Amino acid sequence: MGETGTAPVRESGSPFDVFSRQCPSRVTLEHVTGRWGSLTLGALYESGARFNELRRRVDGVSEKMLSQTLHALERDGLVHRDARLTNPPRVDYALTPLGREVASRLMGLIQLVEGRMPEVVEARDRYDAAHRT
Repeated sequence: MGETGTAPVRESGSPFDVFSRQCPSRVTLEHVTGRWGSLTLGALYESGARFNELRRRVDGVSEKMLSQTLHALERDGLVHRDARLTNPPRVDYALTPLGREVASRLMGLIQLVEGRMPEVVEARDRYDAAHRT
């Protein structure tokens, strides 16, 4: 930190540096790129959803992990939680404008990985054949 108490600004113009252990951007990156965070953002990219709809869409996530993931993404400003006091109570989740931008970039990566999976499968097969004991 500089003498004024602010973080030094890097050449990119951002005071944040994800490669620094103390930088808060690292935690947000973990929330976005972790298994459940990325899948939750991807599931919400198509449209908003209720908790159980998300749980069905993100196959394999436990109720506890989805709840923790949604809280982290909401805290980071990526997800909006809309709780309605109806009977029964209704809670909807949707991406914020920032969450939509992040998810859009994430969807590009997801589509790239899905589209290139034949090459990945071939590479895995070659690797496994070369490393059998």
